[in-house]
Amino acid sequence: MLTFSIPHNQMKQHLNLSSRNLFLWGHNNGTYRFYSRIHPAISVPSQKAKKKMNSPNPEVRIRYKLEKAKRKEAWLIEKLRKYDIPKAPAEVYDPEILTEEERHYLKRTGEKKKNYVQVGRRGVFGGVVLNMHLHWKKHETVKVVCKPCKPGQVYEYAEELARLSKGIVIDIKPNNTVIFYRGKNYVQPQIMSPPDTLSKNKALEKYKYEQSLDHTSEFIEKLEKELEEYLEHKAQYTKAKDIGPQDFLDNNRCN
Repeated sequence: MLTFSIPHNQMKQHLNLSSRNLFLWGHNNGTYRFYSRIHPAISVPSQKAKKKMNSPNPEVRIRYKLEKAKRKEAWLIEKLRKYDIPKAPAEVYDPEILTEEERHYLKRTGEKKKNYVQVGRRGVFGGVVLNMHLHWKKHETVKVVCKPCKPGQVYEYAEELARLSKGIVIDIKPNNTVIFYRGKNYVQPQIMSPPDTLSKNKALEKYKYEQSLDHTSEFIEKLEKELEEYLEHKAQYTKAKDIGPQDFLDNNRCN
């Protein structure tokens, strides 16, 4: 659609059009955006119509949708590859060994304190680790709340955050909350956001592609099941047509 924006008092004089040939599209501070369907001076670019499959054969339609969905799935997988960042080599450090009494004390301390870090739909990225270090500046422990979180995904988040922050996992709650301890000899690093993590915007883009990939995979499974049921129904119909309806019913009763 070709749109213009000129003052209302100069509208007719500019294009020499009558009011019935204009379609007022909106008003903003005395200015109209419009287009003409009749006047030859205004050329509206033709829009390419979406290609649709209107075959009367259900099998052809299902296979067309399935092929299109598989192409989209391959495209999404290719898109997600650019968000795979190689992990940095693990630094050598002495892991602190905590006694059961120390773990119990840190667990109770972490539960009572209200400081927490949210892991949302973006997952683990540089900003989450940065916020953990900022909390550790004044607190020994910090809670990491994973919401939304898939079943079992909290353990992956806990392992990844422990590697990136060099913190110690004290406890993992059933409500997808992880309590981290900074360590006895904690020193705040100069670069608190690890270089082998995604930025906030990149993490959101990756999440959107992952969501689209999940929905596409579910749609492919649905189409494959629908195609299988249709082929089974078609085979039964062909069999009934060949042997006759009465013999087909008798065979089904025997089975």
